Amino acid sequence: MAIHATAPTTLAAYLASAPLDALENRILVCHALGLTRIELITQSERVITDAEAADLKTLFTRRIAGEPIAYIVGEREFFSLALSVSPAVLIPRPDTELLVELALTHLPANGCMLDLGTGSGAIAIAVAHTRDDAHITAIDVSPGALQIAQHNATRHLAGRTAGFTLLQSDWYNALADRQFDLIVSNPPYIVDGDHHLFQGDLRFEPTDALTDHADGLTAYKTIVSQAHQHLRQHGWLLMEHGYDQAKAVRNLLQQYGFQDIQSWKDLAGIERVSGGHLSVCTPCNNA
Repeated sequence: MAIHATAPTTLAAYLASAPLDALENRILVCHALGLTRIELITQSERVITDAEAADLKTLFTRRIAGEPIAYIVGEREFFSLALSVSPAVLIPRPDTELLVELALTHLPANGCMLDLGTGSGAIAIAVAHTRDDAHITAIDVSPGALQIAQHNATRHLAGRTAGFTLLQSDWYNALADRQFDLIVSNPPYIVDGDHHLFQGDLRFEPTDALTDHADGLTAYKTIVSQAHQHLRQHGWLLMEHGYDQAKAVRNLLQQYGFQDIQSWKDLAGIERVSGGHLSVCTPCNNA
């Protein structure tokens, strides 16, 4: 694909001959020039300067090389929230909104929720933004991910930081005996060596957040086997997984005594989230 030279041209002419699809052309031009979508239309006859053209050429070159557009512009929309992203975190995907919707359904009034492996904070922040009554704890082992999550929390949860906590932890390790009404997670689940790891956006995303470097089920075994220590009576555990992992995750939940085990399908009809609840009575120590 050809990339624009620095010859003077209008916004309209630039967009007409830009090398990507129309949506990505608009996103990159708006980002580079600091324009809204409306301004892109109303300023269509604006002449692009040489400096702006050079900046645009750099952005288009990065995208043509395969770099995710979310990393180029530093942002991705998730659950109607504009979330900051970087190569330190996975790019939030529409499929994961199913996990948010299920969390909102299963979290009781004034309930405590734990998000394991929060990454950009997408799930935890979406729930907290929707439910002012909720008490959310989000953890991740990566300092870089927690920095992004903190930025997103500050951006979208202003005024309610008392109900939202970020912790650095390798799964449950930093939680002591704290317990919750709901645990959610979108852990690394791609099998080591899977060809998808070397295609598309995944080539640029943090490998440790994509794969467990094993059979894809390592994180689920840890999450499910230790959940009893951190769930209240009738507390739910909900986990996103790969397109072909629902049965294996359900089997793990059954092995560790969960009840009402089920899987939920995403918009493509794929079983994307599985979960169940516990009937064991344990006190909540979050106060």
